[in-house]
Amino acid sequence: MKHQPYSTRRQQLIAQLGDGVAIVPTAPERVRNRDSHHPYRFDSYFWYLSGFPEPEAVMVLIGGQTPRTILFCREKNTEREVWDGFRFGPDVARDAFGFDEAYRFDDFAEKLPELIADHRTLWHSLGHDAEWDVRIAAALNAVRAQSRAGRRAPGEVHDLRGLLDSMRLIKDTHEIDVMRRAADIASAGHARAMRACRPGMAEYELEAELSYEFRKRGADGHAYNPIVAGGANACILHYVDNNKLLADHSLVLIDAGSEVDGYASDITRTFPVNGRFSAAQRDVYEIVLAAQAAAVAAIRPGTPFMAYHDAALRILAQGLLDLKLVTGSVDGVIESEAYKPWYMHRTGHWLGLDVHDAGEYKSGTEWVALIPGMSLTIEPGLYIAPGANVPAHLHGIGIRIEDDAFVTENGCEVYTTAPRSVAEIEEVMRRD
Repeated sequence: MKHQPYSTRRQQLIAQLGDGVAIVPTAPERVRNRDSHHPYRFDSYFWYLSGFPEPEAVMVLIGGQTPRTILFCREKNTEREVWDGFRFGPDVARDAFGFDEAYRFDDFAEKLPELIADHRTLWHSLGHDAEWDVRIAAALNAVRAQSRAGRRAPGEVHDLRGLLDSMRLIKDTHEIDVMRRAADIASAGHARAMRACRPGMAEYELEAELSYEFRKRGADGHAYNPIVAGGANACILHYVDNNKLLADHSLVLIDAGSEVDGYASDITRTFPVNGRFSAAQRDVYEIVLAAQAAAVAAIRPGTPFMAYHDAALRILAQGLLDLKLVTGSVDGVIESEAYKPWYMHRTGHWLGLDVHDAGEYKSGTEWVALIPGMSLTIEPGLYIAPGANVPAHLHGIGIRIEDDAFVTENGCEVYTTAPRSVAEIEEVMRRD
């Protein structure tokens, strides 16, 4: 059954609710301009528990002695389907997505007070959406107004995201399969961009190559706004203009991932526009590649999240010394943060339904320990923007190498496969 992974997650959450009720709405449609909407994208928490793709929907999950899973969604409307496409409607949605009950979305406000009454705790993503905060406060007040009739409103209101973030941090087999597919598609897109690249092209032409490959292979689209940054543009971490021409003898950095069934991949590759690394470009690239290898080797169960960043940072610090961009010792460069003009971000983040996925990085004052099933990115870089204290042959070299990995029982599995080494990249780009 297609709904089984989602049904299982709902039951896992209900087991943690005690005598509580959880309310999980999806995202609203967003107007782009006048009467045109952005392509619809569901709320990640809602999708994680439902797999239900339509807007105007909310789940109510009830714990305690008689657990219930309830979906509210748009009613069937054949006239609107002529304009907007298929709608499941409550009856079909209930069975297709494995809910105990389903009702019209328009009935939610009326039914909610009855559903939360006489339960100890209400769980909701507090502060996430002001409109939903108002709706839930109204339901609580409606129950309180019935106190003389013996109805009791939940005495505690908790933020649901803490429970869901912990669940989402460890990927199940269904999620792992989907994320592998997203990574395979994104890897193919990056290889296509390498093969297509020529001096004089515009950055957006490479973006178009990625978009074509993603959609051709069945991805929903891009998981985030892609970065296609030629030359010194690569030293701008969140460059998304993608409208400059690619110069011969320069590098281009592409940070792009595909989204499949809501799950993101996140890959960065940096390669020479003309297909051959110069000596200086190769020197910097090999430093970043070695830093990534050190990070991969540091990822294993039980180690703190920051261990792989620290491992990469030591290689980058030594590389900056070798390039004569800093002086002193590796420890001194790290302790003084002398590396920060050239490396200003962490080496990775959680990955899943969100590109920067849900989940805490610290527990109290300690970094979270890695556990099998976690997915994270590994993305060291060096960004040598033109400047007075930078040797001319290094001006404008910005390099990041990013891959996606699962923490396994024995260490780490990198599951993105786009060409990575100098030899692999130059082979893919060869134009014999």
